[in-house]
Amino acid sequence: MSTLNRRQVIAGAGALALGTAFMPRGASAQVSGRPVKAAFVYVGPVGDFGWTYAHDQGRKYLEEQLGADKVTTSFVENVAEGPDAERVIRQLAQDGNDIIFTTSFGFMNPTLRVAREFPDGRFEHCTGYQAGPNMGLYNSRFYQGRAVLGTIAAMMSKSGKAGYVASFPIPEVVMGINAFTLAARKINPEFTTQVVWVNSWYDPAKEAQATGALLDQGADVITQHTDSPGPLQEAEKRGAIAFGQAWDMTSFAPNAHMTAIVDNWGPYYVNRVQAVIDGSWKPENVWLGMKEGEVAMAPFNEKMPADVKAAAQKIIDDTKAGTYEVFTGPIADQSGAEKIAAGVVVPDEDLLKMDWYIQGVQG
Repeated sequence: MSTLNRRQVIAGAGALALGTAFMPRGASAQVSGRPVKAAFVYVGPVGDFGWTYAHDQGRKYLEEQLGADKVTTSFVENVAEGPDAERVIRQLAQDGNDIIFTTSFGFMNPTLRVAREFPDGRFEHCTGYQAGPNMGLYNSRFYQGRAVLGTIAAMMSKSGKAGYVASFPIPEVVMGINAFTLAARKINPEFTTQVVWVNSWYDPAKEAQATGALLDQGADVITQHTDSPGPLQEAEKRGAIAFGQAWDMTSFAPNAHMTAIVDNWGPYYVNRVQAVIDGSWKPENVWLGMKEGEVAMAPFNEKMPADVKAAAQKIIDDTKAGTYEVFTGPIADQSGAEKIAAGVVVPDEDLLKMDWYIQGVQG
């Protein structure tokens, strides 16, 4: 495993472009008699203990499961979404990586452009919607975990109001806000969710500040779609309950942290690299969830009442069994008008472009 920072990657790009011929990768890496080279592009630091940390745990799991004789990995962290990402991805392709995983929504267009430049390369993008002949997509049904969080929030909240620290208004995030609120309002029809957008995936200070503002406005439950422990730590100080993001964050807020969605990427990465080894890799569009084990929940806090734990566990069990789907009508939009009719389950293609709030979301 090697770790590169952005300056090293960008500085080396010109030299590689001039001095190294691109090695076609249409054949199996196994035929070449060397390990597969897998590279990962991260939007945040590997020490965020959230989204990027979870992906990096998946990378480490990949190394452990396949071993150094089959795979070597590298990663670039703190890559800004935009032109910087395109330069990084291009250099990784020029460096002869057999497969490149880009792990943030804003990497979609840069990945697509580089994939077109390197038609014999293999690229996989996480959480996007555009693909290509050598670029696959993968995603996780995080919203299933949000429904568990919403159930707990409604049962434990005294004010009936949650605060939601959100990153960017993209479908993945809007979907999570709606799933959380839908599940909460099944318990308490008057429950509301106040959203604050921080326009960042990782900014501990800004996330903590947003949390404080939400608590000042009457929320007594905090959840987040940002990647630092900042909201949890602020909730811990203020005596509120909260939920971690993408990984178990209990150690940062042992009293406030009720549970968290855990993103279990490792098995997916093993599967895809094994396909490269076998020569069977092809671009796919994969969206896995609780049933497949890609979405899991961190242990419940001991302070959670037994009935709350039971209700939360039932959501988990029923989701895995396929008997519970949070996005089942009737669902009203923010204005109160019916958006989804009774008994209708919102199809995946509509979830993946969701750009509207349900009733009860404020913001």
